[in-house]
Amino acid sequence: MNAIAAAGYLESLLAGQPHLPAASPALGWINELRAEAVDRVGELTVPSLRDEDWRFTDISQLTRLSFQRAQALTPLLPADIERFHIAEASNRLVFVDGLYAPRLSSIAADSGVVVTHLTEGGAEHAALIEAHLGRHANFGNNVFAALNTAFLQDAALILVPRNTTVSGPLHVLFIATQAGVASYPRCLLVAETGSAVTLIEDYVALQEAAYFTDAVTEISVADDAQVSHVRVQREGTQGFHIANCAVSLARASRYHSVSVALGARLSRYNLNVLQTGEGAECSVDGLALIASRQLADTHTYIDHARPFGISRQLHKCIVGGAAHAVFNGKIMVRPGAQRTDSAQSSRNLLLSDKAYIDTQPQLEIFADDVKCTHGATVGQLDNEEVFYLTSRGLSDDVARKLLTYAFGAEIIERIPVASLRQQLAQTVLAQTSGQP
Repeated sequence: MNAIAAAGYLESLLAGQPHLPAASPALGWINELRAEAVDRVGELTVPSLRDEDWRFTDISQLTRLSFQRAQALTPLLPADIERFHIAEASNRLVFVDGLYAPRLSSIAADSGVVVTHLTEGGAEHAALIEAHLGRHANFGNNVFAALNTAFLQDAALILVPRNTTVSGPLHVLFIATQAGVASYPRCLLVAETGSAVTLIEDYVALQEAAYFTDAVTEISVADDAQVSHVRVQREGTQGFHIANCAVSLARASRYHSVSVALGARLSRYNLNVLQTGEGAECSVDGLALIASRQLADTHTYIDHARPFGISRQLHKCIVGGAAHAVFNGKIMVRPGAQRTDSAQSSRNLLLSDKAYIDTQPQLEIFADDVKCTHGATVGQLDNEEVFYLTSRGLSDDVARKLLTYAFGAEIIERIPVASLRQQLAQTVLAQTSGQP
């Protein structure tokens, strides 16, 4: 895509930007942030295969389509989304095509945590929000993060006070219902000192036509706080999903992430984790299960900026049909980040001759007292394991499907919410059973 065409495409997206009313004095900075993001969109270009970070992911099919922001909320009944409910979650924020849906949301008053959205609770918590919203997800060189910020009108806000443990998970559900719509989901989670919380970030669709989701999530984990983050992308088969997540980890904090990508015609997920304090720990697990002509791209960047940091990462891809999976994971160990302990593994399973995977685990180490490992494997099912199962009475087809399911189930089992774990296990089993 040439520069002129790229600029025109970005201008067409910005044409649907809503005009915000004059903000209250406490929230005036939001309009300034949006204006800064609009300026950055004007200076940036749509990434192409010539860009190193996008050299395996061709998004020209996205730029050939026209999308506009939803103008009205699609009327849905609770029964329409009942299948997406999570039994353990008493707090649920629902957004339909990027617009907050209060009638579908459920907020427990006595949970000890602030669960709200920007237009309702922004003024009350303005100081805390201003310290974090737009401060972790850098949009200076990221056109899709800049676009999301330019459209910042509402956002899911989760604020966990000091020393508060939230008993049940918090569910933020983003639903796509309209064809030709671009939505810009935004989520901010602030876990203050000594707190603990589980966040489920869930993207689903009620239709199969083309649409565009451009999401940004920011997570701040203070000293000694713990956050479990489950991210499920099960968009429609013709949808486009591009998302950025930025996580900041303070001293002795803990962050566990499980990301599952099942849907979308084309998806890209960028996860950046910055360890700003000593002794921070993170575990980052991911699964991409795709077929047909889907493309799923995952880029992660774990930045050890302080000593005694620990990180563990396991990312798996199961690719069938003529699908294409991409994994790029970088571990950075900064000067002075001594005694860092990091391990990264990329394991990939090809189910057909036309499926392919590009995987690139990376280490950049600028400290001399560290323990860091990484590795990648790409292959097909082990014939000896297939033979073992068939020798005990299973058919060859059933044996292969069972082994494929088990390969993906290792990631699903790391989800700390039982009902969601069971729901996704059934989805993975169904999709692996349908693989060629």
